[in-house]
Amino acid sequence: MRVFIADDEPDIVELYLEVLTLSGHEAVGTAYNGAEAAERILAMHPPPDLILMDHRMPVKTGLETAAQILAARPELRIIFISADRSVAQRARALGVLDFHNKPFTVDRLISILDQAAQAMGKS
Repeated sequence: MRVFIADDEPDIVELYLEVLTLSGHEAVGTAYNGAEAAERILAMHPPPDLILMDHRMPVKTGLETAAQILAARPELRIIFISADRSVAQRARALGVLDFHNKPFTVDRLISILDQAAQAMGKS
C-alpha cells in the first residue's frame, strides 16, 4: 500500500516510515504542515492509497487539510491519528476512513495499516 504521512512531529514521521517499511508498505511522501500536505497530495499522480494525518499541524489543521483534499479528490482515504480526540466526530463527518488516538503502540499502528489495506483490497 502506498502511504502519505502528514504530521508535524519529526519523531512520529520517522516512526511511521520505519513501521511502513517493516510491514511491507511504501511511504510515498511526507509533510510537516497541513498546507504542504494538501499541496503535495493533490499534485500526486498516482495518488497515495492512504493518508495518515494528524490534526494539530501548523498552517492548516488536519480537519482543514482533509476537507480540502476530500473536496478535490473524494476517493482518497484518510486515517486520522491524533491526540485531539475532540475532532474525531468532525473528521468522520468529513468522510475520513477512520480516527485513532495517540499515543499508540507499534503493534496498533501495524494493525491500523493492515485493516486499511484489507478494506481496500491491498493486502
